[in-house]
Amino acid sequence: MANELAGKTAAFLVANEGIEQVELTEPWRTVEQSGGRPVLVAPKSGSAQAFHHLDKADEFPVDSTVADADVADFDILVLPGGVANPDALRLDERAVTFVKEFVRAGKPVAAICHAPWVLVEADGVDGRRLTSWPSLQTDIRNAGGTWVDEELVVCHDGPNILITSREPDDLKAFCQAIVDQLSD
Repeated sequence: MANELAGKTAAFLVANEGIEQVELTEPWRTVEQSGGRPVLVAPKSGSAQAFHHLDKADEFPVDSTVADADVADFDILVLPGGVANPDALRLDERAVTFVKEFVRAGKPVAAICHAPWVLVEADGVDGRRLTSWPSLQTDIRNAGGTWVDEELVVCHDGPNILITSREPDDLKAFCQAIVDQLSD
């Protein structure tokens, strides 16, 4: 990876607690190593607590609150998973609106593991084909989406491109899809 993402900025939307660390750090590192600029966006300023499944891991400084972030400043939205992270985000009206604005603006959204819960709440899966952690399949179907059990799904059917993966084991494909989308 060189500078194929030079001049591109990625918003990483997380709750202030509950992010699956590797689902934040691997895509973040990929964006940085490709010459892009990742920005951590959360409901509250300060820091965001990551986890290794159920165990506390590292804290990361929040660059911008959702209230202060402007969708126009970003080229893609990345939604890391973890069970608690997207569950908290889907209860935060500003976070849900931020996701809706990305979809309406036709900007790509990449979501992994449990993160499609936020897309469900933001009305971003109707008529779309996507994947996630298996426990979300009923929620996705009930919201009008088509759930599939695949490592990576890139859906072009809708107002924006939707990139989804199931779990940390799919991160290599997920990260490559982010780079491919932004470098096109």
